Amino acid sequence: MKIDLTETTSSKINQAMVSARRSIGSPAVGMVLTLVIVTDEENAYDALKAASDSSREHPSRIIAVIKRVSRSPRARRDARLDAEIRVGSDAGSGETIVLRLHGELANHAQSVVLPLLLPDAPVVVWWPEDAPADPAKDPLGALAQRRITDTYSAEHPLDELAVRAATYRPGDTDLAWTRITPWRSMLAAALDQQPAEVVSATVEGESDNPSCELLAMWLADRLGVPVERTLSGGPGLTAVRMETKDGAIVLDRANGSLATLCMVGQPDRSVALKRRETAELLAEELRRLDPDNVYASTVKFGVERLGGPTEASAVGSGQKSKAPAGAAAPAAKKAAAKKAASK
Repeated sequence: MKIDLTETTSSKINQAMVSARRSIGSPAVGMVLTLVIVTDEENAYDALKAASDSSREHPSRIIAVIKRVSRSPRARRDARLDAEIRVGSDAGSGETIVLRLHGELANHAQSVVLPLLLPDAPVVVWWPEDAPADPAKDPLGALAQRRITDTYSAEHPLDELAVRAATYRPGDTDLAWTRITPWRSMLAAALDQQPAEVVSATVEGESDNPSCELLAMWLADRLGVPVERTLSGGPGLTAVRMETKDGAIVLDRANGSLATLCMVGQPDRSVALKRRETAELLAEELRRLDPDNVYASTVKFGVERLGGPTEASAVGSGQKSKAPAGAAAPAAKKAAAKKAASK
């Protein structure tokens, strides 16, 4: 069921939502969270489809905020709110509200969204494109327990990754990090099977791919070893090699779907490591609403490695990184030990 409202208010939208649920006999129970999507018309369809698919695992109220800012001075002054309400089969397993904010109202989206949030339910804000520099300080981001961005969609992904690292706040996460969850799980499982000391590592993948950089930073942070970043033709992340005192552990994915795990003393194994759709990534992020401490540790480590947008661009410029991901680890550990001793 779909309902279109023009030149409306948040109060009228709430009333229309109640009427729509009554007409189809579906009360507002079972909703586990409110997902706010901040996007534009160009990306709204794909974002809403991904959110609708993920709602089958996490029934939620989806609020899409589309800011329609005109270049005309008169149109900028004329504030107007149009809304589209979807319930039942048109909204997946939850309910959807599409808000189009015109004119000056686009600068006050939080005042429109706040009355539409589910009471006593967590709030997650997702920016599929053009995320603010500091999501936690954004008016809509301030309403949320979790804030999801995607550095891969930025024009300069590594510059954007440096910004995410510098402005991290508890509750922030990024889909570039979510994309490497299967890789991290597989590598951790491999080290459980061959618990030898890792002395160095290499991460191979496309240039300007933030997921490759995050995996390199994660390995350097967790293992405390130098990690070299090398380039390949892709797609995405293609291989990880960990050198241990007993031999190499190699996870190689050449075609974007099936990978080969090679370990000393064991036969080579084929493992499923496909590139996942946005709906799967979003569903994974919605499974936990507490701060991701591993991601926090990784991006804080990345502040030392990336430094800023200029240096971040150099890391993915087509050359091997001059400063391996683990190069700053010993200095950081010495600084932490010195600080602890002073206390």
